Amino acid sequence: MSGRRTIPVRPELPEVARLRRRIDALDRRIVALLNERAELGRQVGRAKQDAGRRAIRDLEREREVLVRVALANLGPLAQADLLVIYRRLIAATRALEARDRNDG
Repeated sequence: MSGRRTIPVRPELPEVARLRRRIDALDRRIVALLNERAELGRQVGRAKQDAGRRAIRDLEREREVLVRVALANLGPLAQADLLVIYRRLIAATRALEARDRNDG
């Protein structure tokens, strides 16, 4: 015997399983939307580069996005948590734009 104790697996409650399936479906949609947003951000980056703009970061635009997101938030997600998510999303999009410029 290995000395390991096994923890009995309890069957999932039907309501919990149903709700988790909905969460899983939403997660797939969110991933698709995030990737669509990232691709649009890349297109913006290419347009800025084509127009001769060297800066990747646009602080004014980032503030506008964060304000718009904050105003759209009706909860239950806390404002601070949502803004952390969006700041990370903006940073990831900037990283894509920088990578595109370095690759191109």
